[in-house]
Amino acid sequence: MLALPRLALLALIAATHVYAKGKTRTITVKNACKYTVWPGLFTSVGPAPPQAGGWEAKPGSKVSFKVEETWGGRVWGRTKCDFSDKSIPEYAACETGGCNGGLECAKSGGTGVPPVTLAEFNFQQAVDFYDTSVVDGFNIPIAITSSGKHCKPRNCPYDVLPSCPKALQKKNSKGKVVGCLTDCGASPQNGKYCCFGEHDTLATCPASGVPHLKWWKSMCAGAYAYAYDDHSSLYSCSDRADYTVTFCPGKGLFSDTVELPHGVKAHQGPSSAAKRSHGSKQAERA
Repeated sequence: MLALPRLALLALIAATHVYAKGKTRTITVKNACKYTVWPGLFTSVGPAPPQAGGWEAKPGSKVSFKVEETWGGRVWGRTKCDFSDKSIPEYAACETGGCNGGLECAKSGGTGVPPVTLAEFNFQQAVDFYDTSVVDGFNIPIAITSSGKHCKPRNCPYDVLPSCPKALQKKNSKGKVVGCLTDCGASPQNGKYCCFGEHDTLATCPASGVPHLKWWKSMCAGAYAYAYDDHSSLYSCSDRADYTVTFCPGKGLFSDTVELPHGVKAHQGPSSAAKRSHGSKQAERA
């Protein structure tokens, strides 16, 4: 879920919305994974779209739906779901990303249980804000692409699970790593990692105080990885575009080099993380 500072930011953005009929946007959700994914859809701002809050997506399938220009919300993927067992809580029906409501996530409180990779949107008539986020952790590679020529693609496209630091690993009952948490997700009562209490400002919750933030940014350079990551992760576009969210995106949808806001470029992916780790070890030996 969004950390408190980010909720405040999006609330401020939402306050500028004019709830009037305007151009609708089309969001398409594609499953390019080799396994079934159960997408979740949650509305945080504006009218909810007619699309169900969750559905089953077979490999290669896609679903498109329209949202109002004043819409804000998130899309995520759930894995290994079984909604037949009524003796367990609805949010526990999936190995990762489960929600209240079962197959169709509840309109109130129906966000995914961490760790879960997010695609987040906040549309306005003049500008769109969008991002990929690992603030709630990671479970499935994801990419956001757009029909707008000025809307940069956003993604966390690699499977980070094989290299997830031990302290952040989320394992299933068989001991298999099925998700990767952030430092906040692994220690949710730690204000220094989660930016609350006496650490609720950028000055008191700097990136340098989050132990695994550099690893996360090396894997997914343009994704939100902690509460005050706006400078490298919040993107805007004024093209009034349509958007596609792809699970397990192919190489044609992303690059190892990412253009961050303000034109800064960064490298991402396993090779980048390995180089950074190697450099850190050399520095330690020096």
